[in-house]
Amino acid sequence: MEPSTLALFWVATLGGAILLYVILDGFDLGVGVLFGATRDEGHRAQMLGSIAPFWDGNETWLVVIGAGLFAAFPDAYAVLLSAFYFPVLLMLFGLIFRGIAFEFRYRSEGMRPVWDWGFCLGSAVVAFAQGAAVGAMIRGIPVANGQYVGTPFGWLHPFAVLTGLGLVGGYALLGAGWLVLKNDGDLRDWARARIRWLAVAVLAILFVAFTATFDYSILARSNVLARPWVLAFPALALSALVGLAMDVGRHDDRRPFALTCLIFLAAFLGLGAMFWPYMIPYAVTVADAAAPDASLRFLFYGGIVVLPVILLYTTGVYWIFRGKLNKR
Repeated sequence: MEPSTLALFWVATLGGAILLYVILDGFDLGVGVLFGATRDEGHRAQMLGSIAPFWDGNETWLVVIGAGLFAAFPDAYAVLLSAFYFPVLLMLFGLIFRGIAFEFRYRSEGMRPVWDWGFCLGSAVVAFAQGAAVGAMIRGIPVANGQYVGTPFGWLHPFAVLTGLGLVGGYALLGAGWLVLKNDGDLRDWARARIRWLAVAVLAILFVAFTATFDYSILARSNVLARPWVLAFPALALSALVGLAMDVGRHDDRRPFALTCLIFLAAFLGLGAMFWPYMIPYAVTVADAAAPDASLRFLFYGGIVVLPVILLYTTGVYWIFRGKLNKR
């Protein structure tokens, strides 16, 4: 059965929201991961200053994803929540502790080391939980009669651990690119010096993960072999990673962040092409998971009002706080 036009609209909307969340919240999670790599208080203050106007708004897209999935694809929402109950809890705890640490470190001198590590570890836990969930989805989620039939820790597999670590590194790379983009002086040079090593680490993890995909998931391999053009996306990501590793010495402050965004875009499109037409790989299709067209139509009228407002707010914030942090 083919998905309806409304179902395709909501798949595209959720896909766009996921991509925006990964890039926008990804860079501030990456800054949080890098936060633990320096003890220089000046650097740490600049790091927080570079994401302070954005990080709350970035997480709005996570709410859009959860609400949109629940309303437009309730069967998929139920299966995913059952399959990833513990990763979702880890992610929520990480987001909560990270937000508390962000605010409290300025209000408690004696507890500042605790909040600093909380900000770093909370960011890393959120990134790892998201990456592990992606790895588990690549392997496939066991579903029978529309219900998740795996164990609570079915997601915890060496491959999922690898993809979790890969996303931690990827977000750190995105965060380093953001710090180069938004800062001058010592912090920019500090972040630039770490881009090459992060790019090499992410390249190594992506290579192992891509190779392991063909061993751990027969269905993923079949989908890729049936659509050989999908391999263009890993090739694009590889080219961007190599360009990123070679570009460090050119001192273009915009290019590292742009190339890292290109890596995430290529990875996202590759995953989408590999999963299609499944909403729950490789058990529930988009057509099967979609709510009735009457519900999707009702949601559509709300979405065309709310989503542009969120986009305008996001665009406005980034426009107002454009440019280098210390030049505004």
